[in-house]
Amino acid sequence: MEDTGIGLWGVPLAIVAGAIRVSTPFIFVSLGESITERSGRINLGLEGTLVFGAMTAYAIAVMSNSPWLGVLAAMAMGAVFGLVHGWICKFPKVNDIAIGIAMMQFGLGLAFFLGKPFIQPVAPHLPSIPLGGWSDLPQIQSALNINVLFILGALLSVVFWWAFKNTRVGLILRVVGDSSDAARAMGLNPDTVRLLATAVGGSLAAVGGAYLSLFYPGSWNEGISSGQGLMAVALVIFARWNPIGCFLAALLFGGAGALGPALQSVGVTQGYYLFYAAPYVLTLVILVATSSPTRSLAGAPGALSITK
Repeated sequence: MEDTGIGLWGVPLAIVAGAIRVSTPFIFVSLGESITERSGRINLGLEGTLVFGAMTAYAIAVMSNSPWLGVLAAMAMGAVFGLVHGWICKFPKVNDIAIGIAMMQFGLGLAFFLGKPFIQPVAPHLPSIPLGGWSDLPQIQSALNINVLFILGALLSVVFWWAFKNTRVGLILRVVGDSSDAARAMGLNPDTVRLLATAVGGSLAAVGGAYLSLFYPGSWNEGISSGQGLMAVALVIFARWNPIGCFLAALLFGGAGALGPALQSVGVTQGYYLFYAAPYVLTLVILVATSSPTRSLAGAPGALSITK
């Protein structure tokens, strides 16, 4: 076999390819959660929304033979989950965390129940763009085979970052998220704004689920998520509620998640499985590092709280 020198670059290329593939669900869930939290509400139910979105997208794609119809159906169901969550949370003395956990379990259970007939059928996959055609090396071609949703997520992160700072909608979100009293003084209804923000957040999270079932790993099963919806909440805190920060942090999480497969791809057969825990360790480290009883997080919405 000819030595092309790719062995030296095998692990970095595998990590790049894995980071792009693994990060895409994180991107959409974290962008959705950043919108929700900017309005002053936290949604821990996104894990259930992500999995239900994955099931919905796969089922609709199987029945319609169109992956894009599957994505649209997932978005619709994610918005419904968000509306239900937001509607319940508007009542006085309701704990956002408790409702989020309940919605997560509801979404998981409903997805597993309704999704059983779709475990065996094969759905059409979402398209990707081969940006590595300039190289004859299959490793580079694989690393630069970019899914359309990844590119869309990158664009949305820039659009949301700009919109938060420069549009009326962004101003409304920031005002409601910082102070309900100030929002009411401006004639805004904080409950309505948070309801809509939670629906948008759920819709985006479901797109992340559609990516899981329709591209990578590209199948529907009950263990498809591995807690990505919950980890994305920590990612939003790490990114300081900045959409571009969410995108970059998602790449970091994706790279951590790609360590194990990257080592395995170059022949490391012992100990590589320990690196599969890297995203969970990173989540724990971030939560510990950003926790403090004496200071508030920079950029945190003032009205964001686990209780009302």
